[in-house]
Amino acid sequence: MTVPLWAHDIAGDVKVQAYLKPEATSMRVVMRVPLKAMRDIEFPKRGVFLDVERAEPLLRDAVTMWIVSAMELYEDDARVGPPKLIGVKASLESDRSFVAYRDALAHVTSATPSIGDVPAEQVMLDAVLEYPIGSASSQFSIRPKLDRLGMSVVTVLWFLPPEGTVRAFEYTGDAGLVRLDPSWLQAALTFVRLGFFHILDGTDHLLFLFCLVIPFRKLRQLLVIVTSFTVAHSITLIASAFNLAPSALWFPPLIETLIAASIVYMALENIVGTTSVNHRWMITFGFGLVHGFGFSFALHETLQFAGSHLVTSLLAFNVGVELGQVLVLAILVPVLALLFRYVVAERIGTIILSALIAHTGWHWMIERWDVLRKF
Repeated sequence: MTVPLWAHDIAGDVKVQAYLKPEATSMRVVMRVPLKAMRDIEFPKRGVFLDVERAEPLLRDAVTMWIVSAMELYEDDARVGPPKLIGVKASLESDRSFVAYRDALAHVTSATPSIGDVPAEQVMLDAVLEYPIGSASSQFSIRPKLDRLGMSVVTVLWFLPPEGTVRAFEYTGDAGLVRLDPSWLQAALTFVRLGFFHILDGTDHLLFLFCLVIPFRKLRQLLVIVTSFTVAHSITLIASAFNLAPSALWFPPLIETLIAASIVYMALENIVGTTSVNHRWMITFGFGLVHGFGFSFALHETLQFAGSHLVTSLLAFNVGVELGQVLVLAILVPVLALLFRYVVAERIGTIILSALIAHTGWHWMIERWDVLRKF
């Protein structure tokens, strides 16, 4: 009996593989996607097995609906397309063709026999697309938008330029616009934005910054303390990017625990009443080294988008972090001034705010310590 493949469930873990190779006047894209990710298309089955012969006409529809409609390819920032579907094939999950571009291309375009009776959950959908382009030496970028294929989608993408180094990307979910071989300016702008939003999203870094400025709000004091923090985290961030930091599994939870401890310490120091700028900037420098490793964990996966501009991207990320810090300080300093002038006395206000931050940091530290102990 022939029954339809249940095509409306969202797949759990999905892995997408893709090769992009510009050749003369076309960009060739060779892709592999699990067939189970193709929802809303009822592929026929015989029992638990995919009815390959009857399903073949629907494979092209699946590529058009779930891949062609999602992907956007750009040449020198101008969108190109639509693509031409050169070939499509149902493959075994165990097929090893996608270990190399030429093998993958030959596999999809060759007239190999049907895969026979295979459980539908184990079938892979392979496709070859060709996008029209003006020149193989242009600057290309892609917005895959393939995160809708499953609950958790990992995309592994290789870009094979006519000259130069093959660039490999691996990311989870939606990476946005991926510049396949960015210029230094494109890389710099990307990482300035990443640094800016990272500091704004990092609650622990923001609380540490808050602790720094509660008792020191004059411009000269802020300049000394924030510069100390900037220099320190830049040192360890760059060192980590060049693989000079420990790679052991215990290292990230150790750093996260120390970051929480730095918040607790700084808050307690505010409560005790330390007012020496010299003392504060030296302590800040030490903790800044720790926070730099914390920044590096967030930056680690995104450095693949730097192309050949690693140093430029690192510096740009730091610039973005500093711009974020400036924005936060521009809000915090006047708010604290108004608070201490009209709501509560400065000393009492410093103690109350620092106590609340210390309470939060203490809970983070305990939670992270429990994770660290497992290593």
